[in-house]
Amino acid sequence: MEFLFADWLGTPAWFWLAFLGLVVALTAFDLGFLHKEDREMGIAESLKLSAFYIGIALLFGVGIWYARGAEQGMQYYTGFFIEKALSIDNVFVISLIFSYFAIPAKYQYRALLWGIMAVIVLRGLMIAGGAALVSEAYWVMYLFAAFLIFTGVKMFFAGDEPMDVGNNPIVRFISRHMPVTQEQHGERFFVKTVNPKTGKLVTAATPLFLALVVINLADLVFAVDSVPAIFAITTDTFIVYASNIMAILGLRALYFALAAMVHRFHYLKYALAAVLVFIGAKIFVSDFVLDGDKFPPALSLGVTLGLIATGIVYSLFKTREADQAA
Repeated sequence: MEFLFADWLGTPAWFWLAFLGLVVALTAFDLGFLHKEDREMGIAESLKLSAFYIGIALLFGVGIWYARGAEQGMQYYTGFFIEKALSIDNVFVISLIFSYFAIPAKYQYRALLWGIMAVIVLRGLMIAGGAALVSEAYWVMYLFAAFLIFTGVKMFFAGDEPMDVGNNPIVRFISRHMPVTQEQHGERFFVKTVNPKTGKLVTAATPLFLALVVINLADLVFAVDSVPAIFAITTDTFIVYASNIMAILGLRALYFALAAMVHRFHYLKYALAAVLVFIGAKIFVSDFVLDGDKFPPALSLGVTLGLIATGIVYSLFKTREADQAA
């Protein structure tokens, strides 16, 4: 019993176990009950399942608020909404990857599931590394803040150049060093096939495996933005990890609805750019303007939600005529 109440990275062990148990339960429910068979998910089902995941995430935030206080509760919600908004850009890239590899819709969910499971581990490693850096040298926070401001400004002025999937170095490396089938093989990532040069039976990767690899690499790129953004809100390792993972868990379900209407969120990137600049600037304001006092968490949450909501509403408003014409 003492172990359950022992402090681990600033949070009681039982809280970590409860969170990890919730993640495992949701993943098992998704994989074992909702999607026993590969099939295409409709937009209505995608929205309902997304609402379920978002509801669970919001309720978990209530638990944090009750158990650990209002400040950490607001920090969790701020991180969750930032990560959720950033995931919309991630959806566009994932959709492009699936299109390039011609992955049928009914097999996309499987790739997303395994991709999210890998992300849970990779994000954990990145967050652990970031927490170790911040605890040893607080000046790293200034690097995070400057990087967020730079990224936000760059995002604001960047064009809409699509990702060049075919020239991805990892895709080229796998294609050179491992047999890759040209055709799909259902839900399988690897298959046995005959090497036309040697006539021997070899293990070959399928396009679904290549898509999975590129999706995880793309997420690492997005994590370079999102992880520092959460650390700029709080250095509490549990809040950083929990807000990230709870936002990512629902991405699988949300993907199928957003992929069909991602063009309607064209102007959201400007709101996200403003959020990144705001979060980065908040560090400098707290330390050099407020003399070390914390930036009010309620104000931080309000500004973040206001910017994201404005970006979504403005995008839907500006693109409604083009969508109706289409």
